[in-house]
Amino acid sequence: MSNLNKDIQVDVIGFGALNLDKLFHVNDIAHEDEESFIGDSEENPGGSASNTIIGLSRLGLSVSYIGKIADDIEGEFLTKNLSSEGVLTNNLIISKKGHSGKVLGFINKNGDRALYVDSGVNDEITIDEINIDLIKKTKIIHYSSFVGNSFETQKKLLDLIPKSILLSFDPGHIYAKKDIRLLKKILSRTNILLINEKELKLLFHDYYLKKKELNRENNSLSFREIAISILDDGIENIIVKRGKKGVYAINNRNEEVKIPANNCNVVDTTAAGDAFNTGFLYSYLRNYSLEKSCIIGNWTATKCIEDVGIRGLPKKDELKNFEKSIDK
Repeated sequence: MSNLNKDIQVDVIGFGALNLDKLFHVNDIAHEDEESFIGDSEENPGGSASNTIIGLSRLGLSVSYIGKIADDIEGEFLTKNLSSEGVLTNNLIISKKGHSGKVLGFINKNGDRALYVDSGVNDEITIDEINIDLIKKTKIIHYSSFVGNSFETQKKLLDLIPKSILLSFDPGHIYAKKDIRLLKKILSRTNILLINEKELKLLFHDYYLKKKELNRENNSLSFREIAISILDDGIENIIVKRGKKGVYAINNRNEEVKIPANNCNVVDTTAAGDAFNTGFLYSYLRNYSLEKSCIIGNWTATKCIEDVGIRGLPKKDELKNFEKSIDK
């Protein structure tokens, strides 16, 4: 771990998996007993929270990252990439054993994807490996998912950081599949919930049906009803990413918005949600309205999916020009 000055203050620190994404462009995503063929392939750095953090760095924010890599070629590549993107690596943990995380991704001509995760040392982070002093002065810590035991470390960390640090949480499909009781500690500390519609229903739908004493077979809750229930339970900002249908958001400041998706040429949807998080968190730190924050989030997501991986994540000057266009 790097020994950079512990007094360095950053805007956002990410905490999640770090992976080398090996992306294969295929004619179709094969299902059981089907075949497909690969057109071309490439390797890119990945990991949900790291994508968001890199995006924030490109927009001019000061950022760092809590993650674990092995002392291997992939780990070296991931570290150099974070540094080249302006992300402080003072919170990276380097393991002398094991291998760095990898993701095999298959992308069809419509930009749809299928991902297979080999988590490696990502899931071996322990609380004693994290330098708490390095993260006590950040404004926001942004959580994304792990496959295994590092999930427990994320929960333990919440007891050691000041209440003044806001928690942004994107559970992803991995955490959305968990029993909601296992996520109670994280959810009770969450200030900003960034979640797609499918994950929202997977994680919360049956919980709120039961809480409202409704029969599962004869009743269903809309994404809006679920979001309002989450708001009532204390999470201050709920942002539901709906893909082609845009975004719905509600907060405890009596703001509620539905923003349509932008028309664009879809190349790769792999990091669309992470890119949205970038635009939203940037806007949140500038105290923009919920509507403007979601419009900027949609825009950063659009820029991302018009290219492969996170290559399309915009830079500060591009955002300034976009902000001028929407403020007219």
